[in-house]
Amino acid sequence: MQNHILLKRLQDFEFLRGLDHETMIALANSAMWKVFPPHAVVFWEGDTESNLYYLQYGSLKALRTAPDGREQVLRFLDAGEIFNEIGVLAKRPNPVTAVALEESGIWLIPRHALEEVVMKYPQTALQIIGNMADKIIDLVTLAADLSLKTIEARFAKLLLDSAEGDVIERRRWTNQTELAAHLGTVPDVLSRVIRELTKAGLIEMDKQHIRILNRMGLAERAMLQGD
Repeated sequence: MQNHILLKRLQDFEFLRGLDHETMIALANSAMWKVFPPHAVVFWEGDTESNLYYLQYGSLKALRTAPDGREQVLRFLDAGEIFNEIGVLAKRPNPVTAVALEESGIWLIPRHALEEVVMKYPQTALQIIGNMADKIIDLVTLAADLSLKTIEARFAKLLLDSAEGDVIERRRWTNQTELAAHLGTVPDVLSRVIRELTKAGLIEMDKQHIRILNRMGLAERAMLQGD
């Protein structure tokens, strides 16, 4: 895979708008390409990472691990996403572990290359900060949901947020174990929630898809009436 493919992707990134072509080329040429097999760790919580990551294909999960070994998935990452802004810009130990859910191709953009861009184009730093702020807001929302909403409400909201139309494609890793970890529960509890929502005629599931049959009813279960 050649770096010109990355160059084309960088030109589409909102937080890099305003960079001249030569700077874009230099940034693309600095990057390294790596392919991670399913279940491989991209980086560990506590590592001091020196790269910004661009996920070209595949899927990842970002998680924290409790002392008892229980995982809390903070977010899933899909193709086209940038991640590890905190590690590369704040120069602090990474707050999460990133794991490949399926084979994933990732570009690693080194810190020194990004710092050169930020020094030359201060507006890029502001745009990256804005990108980070959006993710912080997502984490605040997740924390509030974990403490204030039921498992059923969290699962219903996840379905509504993830659906394209009224359908959620079930990828190989979209199983009850991963979904339960994201929702802060265990698979048995999630199974009961799924059965209840199915029995109520709000959703149906098969091996390939989850379908929303009653969006308004599911929104009520998601406790979204006042949003």
